[in-house]
Amino acid sequence: MRDRWFSNEWRRFNTSAPPWLWIPCPKHRLVSSHEVEGYMSLENVRLLKSSEEKEDGGSLTCKEERNMLENEEPFDCATLGPESDYHEINLYDFHVVYSASYKVPVLYFRAYRSDGQPLLFSEIEKDLPGLSVKLLSESKWTFITQEEHPYLNRPWYKLHPCGTSEWMKLLFSSDKSLTTKGSTIEHYLVSWFSVVGQVVGLKIPLEMLNFGR
Repeated sequence: MRDRWFSNEWRRFNTSAPPWLWIPCPKHRLVSSHEVEGYMSLENVRLLKSSEEKEDGGSLTCKEERNMLENEEPFDCATLGPESDYHEINLYDFHVVYSASYKVPVLYFRAYRSDGQPLLFSEIEKDLPGLSVKLLSESKWTFITQEEHPYLNRPWYKLHPCGTSEWMKLLFSSDKSLTTKGSTIEHYLVSWFSVVGQVVGLKIPLEMLNFGR
């Protein structure tokens, strides 16, 4: 993944948000690869919800992830910001880790209060976009799971990558500009994040979505 390019573009068009950083990690002993291992990290994020989102409910199953691409409009800015002066705020850490099994990037996250106290999942649900909350209530754990972080060896939540390859193919086949220019790594990462970010309320700058078009 072109982490440096993504981080630079994110910072360029999203100056008020925390930066994405690349965290290098030692290679797993059982994995033979010439690639440098590690993950992208966006930490100390405060998610912001609009009044309309607070009135709705919702979430995404793997099957519904594929269908959402045809109905969702691209985001024009990121709904996140640095820690504020409020005492009762929830902070989030997001990591993007490449899955060797699914051969796709995976979004991991954890949530905690400003004093470091971890949030219960029921508290996290209150911060999720309306669609995510609704679908979670109908089919809990179908797309958000909790398991050990591949590099930190601690439990984190993640968006399960099932179906990612399929809906990414659908996204690229439905976008004529992407089909014409080809599926570059930069195009792939931005397109992927424009979808998975919606699930947790992370909105990618519109300028990044227009990259290379």
